[in-house]
Amino acid sequence: MSRAVAEGEPSDAELLAAHVAGDHEAFGWLFARHRDRLWAVAVRTMGNPDDAADGLQDGLVAAYRRAGSFRGDSAVTTWLHRVVVNSCLDRLRAQKVRHADTLPDDLDDHRTTVDAAPGPEEHAVAVDRREAVLAALATLPSEQRAALVLVDMEGYSVAETAVILGVAPGTVKSRCSRGRQRLATLLADLLPGAEGSATPTPRNPPPSPPVRSQDRPRGPP
Repeated sequence: MSRAVAEGEPSDAELLAAHVAGDHEAFGWLFARHRDRLWAVAVRTMGNPDDAADGLQDGLVAAYRRAGSFRGDSAVTTWLHRVVVNSCLDRLRAQKVRHADTLPDDLDDHRTTVDAAPGPEEHAVAVDRREAVLAALATLPSEQRAALVLVDMEGYSVAETAVILGVAPGTVKSRCSRGRQRLATLLADLLPGAEGSATPTPRNPPPSPPVRSQDRPRGPP
């Protein structure tokens, strides 16, 4: 998450302005303040740490060079997220890759949990489920994936996500809806009531045992 600004520290906008004015340390200070959340967004958008590092670097270089174009019509952190996400999406489109590698441990806050101290079997089930979710997420079109990452995993509102992605709020809602529908299809086996989550009903129940002659009801005398 982004680090809170301590009393007496310059604001994000002041740091960005200082960078534009020629302060060689201001941008590094600004990045350090928001590094963790920018990294999390890059990893979840790209699908694996190696590509995320490249996407984040592309975004930071772009933000460093384009800082003078910041108009102040949104929060600096929103602008930084937009630059980083767009850089990641550009890299995905260019490479046309869809990785399904395991994400770093900071995603644990968002994964499905079992018990506070799960046993080996429960832990294995949780790991398998987590990997299945991440693999499914990685198959989505990059625009849908970015929208879901920002809204469902990072907790941004639809309006904030629209600003970050540079699209209309309705577009964000549509991308999230289509992405969730796709994930629901891919992860159907993990949903409650799916095959394997309860005792299945036999399609062809075994025939009733034959009635022995002595068991047959007698007719009227």
